[in-house]
Amino acid sequence: MPSFVVDYWVATLIVLGFTAQIGTTLHLLLNRRDSASTVGWAALVSLTPLIGFSLYWIFGINRIERKAHRLRPAGMSIRERVEITFEQRARAMLHWHSPRLVQLGNLGDAVTGTPLEAGNRVEPLFGGDQAYPQMLAAIDAARHSVALSTYIFDHDTIGRTFAQALARAHARGVQTRVLIDGVGQRYSRPPMGRVLRQMGIETALFLPSMLPVRSRYLNLRNHRKILVVDGHLAFTGGLNIRIGSMLSADPKHPIEDLHFCVKGPVVRFLLKAFAVDWHFTRGEMLHGDAWYPPLHAAGNALVRGVADGPDEDFDNIRRMMLGALSSARERVRIVSPYFLPDQTLITALNLTAMRGVSVEILMPERNNLRFVQWAAQDQADLLLVDGCRIWLTAPPFDHTKLMLVDDLWCFIGSANWDPRSLKLNFEYNLECYDPWLSARLHRLVDDKLCNARALTLEQLRARPLPIRLRDAFARLFAPYL
Repeated sequence: MPSFVVDYWVATLIVLGFTAQIGTTLHLLLNRRDSASTVGWAALVSLTPLIGFSLYWIFGINRIERKAHRLRPAGMSIRERVEITFEQRARAMLHWHSPRLVQLGNLGDAVTGTPLEAGNRVEPLFGGDQAYPQMLAAIDAARHSVALSTYIFDHDTIGRTFAQALARAHARGVQTRVLIDGVGQRYSRPPMGRVLRQMGIETALFLPSMLPVRSRYLNLRNHRKILVVDGHLAFTGGLNIRIGSMLSADPKHPIEDLHFCVKGPVVRFLLKAFAVDWHFTRGEMLHGDAWYPPLHAAGNALVRGVADGPDEDFDNIRRMMLGALSSARERVRIVSPYFLPDQTLITALNLTAMRGVSVEILMPERNNLRFVQWAAQDQADLLLVDGCRIWLTAPPFDHTKLMLVDDLWCFIGSANWDPRSLKLNFEYNLECYDPWLSARLHRLVDDKLCNARALTLEQLRARPLPIRLRDAFARLFAPYL
């Protein structure tokens, strides 16, 4: 081949590579929200053009956001069917009973675009031993519809028990829909999604991974845990479906957890979250009285659903956390299995403590993810130095997700205090104003503190140099853990 032809193709490839590099850099500058992520991708594209270009266009683009905008009109029609009287009652009750939290209620209105609903009851269920029997009983009592969304649905004793209950409901003619995360379904074999489909149950996988390996660190996971039965009874929180969460079974890897039974008008918004995810995955709209029956008051709690994900609901939960910290007057209590707050949240926590508010943070002494534990240890001094208190809870591993402010406000659901939950996963929390629920959950935290030990600055500074270097290295990857 003549040399000028070779030179021509080499020059063409160089020009194409340079053009692709510039185009990719411009795209990420215009579309990335996080500056650290933008700098990282720009460096990767610049230093390793071919590899960086390929990785960015495969993994770095949020393709879900565009679809979410198309789903919004369908979702909004559900909002319009909620009786406005519950919203008006909630606003009046908040002004009357907790006037200093009215601004926090206003923040929730602005952040989420969904109302604070009166007339709800939220009951805590401690671990699978309490939650699973109630969830199974609800499925067995279902007459019209069952919607179940979970991150992990293991093929074990408890997973098969749920599968049989869902099969019985399906056989009775109940409309049954099950949504399992595409990564979470790989935690056991055979995958439960396949088993459920063989039983004839409508089952979908949320963004199944094309990679042949299981990884906790793949992005854009549906981490929500929602069960809605007949449109009027719901369960949500942090509980996956796996035998490890049932301590009475003496599992090999025991997990403490917290779930909730929800009744009242806010159930409609839990179902809405499921319906949007289901429509995204399967293209089917859920409608009619089987899914959306009239709802009536079931208690005295003011509750709002807070959807969060890397789409148009981006940053909702994190902003609610920041708003709640600024509203705290007496105490803040946080329980999280994966506690890796970003610098903005760390500053807000410190400022809250410096105002004289008691800030207590509980995380596991022995984490099931070592890199998370090491990174959390490395940043703990940033909180302790300004007056926050950190407690390490003894085994078994505590998967509880909880934020309490003063004696009224509770933030519960699936979200952790880490970048993966707050930026990359699809999560769902409930914002609750309820003194009865708050008292129950404060007692739960008190019980956890009985078997916890305080983490101090002295202990952190006494770590051997190799351990400190290990923890510092792990913290570099905090945005991806």
